[in-house]
Amino acid sequence: MQAIRKRYLPALAEYIRSGSEASLFQATELGKMLGNVHPEEIIAVHDECMQTLVLNVESEEGIRLYNRSFMFLIELMVAYRFRNDTEKTTEQKFTEMREMLFKSHRSSERVKNKYENVLQHMDSGIALFDANGTLTFVNLMLARMLDIPRKTLVGCTIRGLMLHPKLKRSTRRMIVRLYKEAILRRNRYFEFQDNAGRHFLVTVTYGDQLEGDILISIKDVSEYKQIEQTAYQNDKLAMLGKIAAAIAHEIRNPLTSIRGFIQLLRPHLLQLGKDEYARIIVAEIDRANDIIYEFLNSSKPTAPMKQEVSINALLKEVILLTESEALMRGCLIQLEAYEETLLVSIDVKQVKQVILNIMKNSLDAIEEINGSRNGRIDVIVQRSPEGVEITLRDNGKGMDRSTLSRLFDPFFTTKEAGTGLGLSVSYRIIRNHGGTIRVDSVPDEGTSFMINLPLIS
Repeated sequence: MQAIRKRYLPALAEYIRSGSEASLFQATELGKMLGNVHPEEIIAVHDECMQTLVLNVESEEGIRLYNRSFMFLIELMVAYRFRNDTEKTTEQKFTEMREMLFKSHRSSERVKNKYENVLQHMDSGIALFDANGTLTFVNLMLARMLDIPRKTLVGCTIRGLMLHPKLKRSTRRMIVRLYKEAILRRNRYFEFQDNAGRHFLVTVTYGDQLEGDILISIKDVSEYKQIEQTAYQNDKLAMLGKIAAAIAHEIRNPLTSIRGFIQLLRPHLLQLGKDEYARIIVAEIDRANDIIYEFLNSSKPTAPMKQEVSINALLKEVILLTESEALMRGCLIQLEAYEETLLVSIDVKQVKQVILNIMKNSLDAIEEINGSRNGRIDVIVQRSPEGVEITLRDNGKGMDRSTLSRLFDPFFTTKEAGTGLGLSVSYRIIRNHGGTIRVDSVPDEGTSFMINLPLIS
């Protein structure tokens, strides 16, 4: 086949360049000489030669050259097909072969369009670079990721992509990262995270498998990362439970004894003018007991004592409990309920604990903005695909991504006097109710907690 290709390529190139009758005659002569070659092998050689000829041309020019090359192939295949057939006239032979080739061409176009359509609608972004670093194919998903029209991407080099006038700064950083990892370091697999917090998995197939081309596949794996993080969180909570069960009672018993003896010694310390010492000791013991109490709550996988309740009524009650403290801190709490009868089956005490805890965190976050704007907490209740969604949104100081990633970790806190167990407990309570809890936050703008609970069907 290599020998055939050596003869085929210059003849085809000559016809594509000139389109002359003499070059078509070469096709006829070449077709008569391919006696023992299968037609599929001839078509394969034709395709290989065309790939070589259009390697460095623009995509539109390449399509034009491909279309022109079919006349050369038709002429060659006519000569090949009827090289020993003397019964039919030349016109009959030509007509028959032309119809056969046109059918074959339409069939190959359908196959090509089918597979291109599959690539276009994959959930991964696909980019194909040739050996010179020119982008020869890009699918719709990748164009959507880059937020650039697909037609303006094909034909660009890596440098051309980075200098593209419609490219956003954040997306340019993503391309620079791709270039460093895929081209310079030649990593076949790597992950990265964009400014919006989305996780991407990149797979690169290099030229030794694609005749010099480089295929890059980019998949958004944010959902998988979230599942992985949830599993990791569950493992940590399970470990927390084991630790709590082992040490909680052993610590509380001696603390109770110490507190009792300090109370007995308090009159003597008062006579010595050291009553302040006793007060501090008792306060610290009480604080240690509070931490142990929350620790035990977070570790107990207690089943909720559910009852049917209106979620709007529950939220109104919680707002009533926190409204006075909010007003003292210069904060307004606003309830937005889009439906009156949203019934849920929950442990009222536990869910109330979750909402009160988030409300308290919101008030603390608002207090830290030092009066730079009026504090506000919006409580929004609406239907969601999972059931009912409760959104608690504040305009406090917000959180950065490193804080968000650890928010539900046991003992993680940004407060000087915090235990770091409140949100960990809240996470477990909502999960035990068959719900989910998510957080979104922007530094210096505010935080939103989204709680989803199943509705009573």
